[in-house]
Amino acid sequence: MPWYALYTEPRHEKKVSERLEKLGVEVYCPLVTQIKQWSDRKKKVEVPLLPSYVFVNVEEAQRDIVFQVSGVVRYLYWLGKPAVVRNAEIVSLQKWLHDTVVTSFEVTGIEVGSVYTIETGPFSGLEGTVSKVDKNQMEIILEQLGFKVILKK
Repeated sequence: MPWYALYTEPRHEKKVSERLEKLGVEVYCPLVTQIKQWSDRKKKVEVPLLPSYVFVNVEEAQRDIVFQVSGVVRYLYWLGKPAVVRNAEIVSLQKWLHDTVVTSFEVTGIEVGSVYTIETGPFSGLEGTVSKVDKNQMEIILEQLGFKVILKK
């Protein structure tokens, strides 16, 4: 079965995921933990990696079942058809989110516009174009996956 990207109402990703699971739909909502600062405290919260998007694994004939859930807006389309996300891309995303993240690095000899091949980690072997290099940050665009990775020191 193919994976499809669903567009949800803002801040409804977790609720949509829970409701779709209750319907028996295989769903993946990538979450990351962030520390949020309020005036009186700090708290760790899980927020969606891709705001307003969840991935569902359903047969093409049963795609309409997702619209039984409130919070679902539409499928993401590519060239007039619902965009299919390859299983390998979902697995890479899951692996990336569960692997250890390197928090210390030094950017030397890398320039904007150069092609950089990732040598280790969940994205190993993927090539990306460097879009920004600062003293404390480097941005790499991974065109194969359709997103930008930001490495901060």
